[in-house]
Amino acid sequence: MPFAGPKVDSETEEFAQQIADSVSSFLLALREIAREADGSRAISLLLLEISQVLLTGARLGVQQDFQPSTEHQPDVGPEADVDELRLRLATMLGDLDTYAFVFDPYVPDIVASQLSDDLSSIATDLENGLRHFRRGDIAEALWWWQFSYVSSWGNLAGAALNALLSVVSHDRLDVDFVSETDQIEAAEAVLDSGRD
Repeated sequence: MPFAGPKVDSETEEFAQQIADSVSSFLLALREIAREADGSRAISLLLLEISQVLLTGARLGVQQDFQPSTEHQPDVGPEADVDELRLRLATMLGDLDTYAFVFDPYVPDIVASQLSDDLSSIATDLENGLRHFRRGDIAEALWWWQFSYVSSWGNLAGAALNALLSVVSHDRLDVDFVSETDQIEAAEAVLDSGRD
């Protein structure tokens, strides 16, 4: 049922549409990555998608404080069920699912988390704002996306991005160290086999 939320100016309406498009794209990509269950491609794709949605969050974070349309958040129905998404991501990521991060750099306590849980939580926050937007309550959608970015999903997305970048870094940069002694022994073995 359409909702006539408070009127917003055309510039704010255009900004909200851009945010909604980015959120929709992220949610669609996240579900597709989980559905494909291709762990070798998933890390790079997740790195890209999280980077893009963090840009969206940063755009929200630097705006004026958006105000909700009412004192209490309007009911937009039940939250999307992300259990299947979470399970697919956990299965696909396997041993890479659990990682550690510092939740607040000014209170440096290390927290253990799961990428599958964090990505599902981000999806829930973003989808909630999208439901307000699709209902026609632009003010509430912008307030929710901004509030949840600052209070929750922005930090989780940053931590997940760092974990995924760490996976890529280890994959690309870790090289088994071969000592000089190992190289000499390998060369002697080759020479010895040539003498036989």
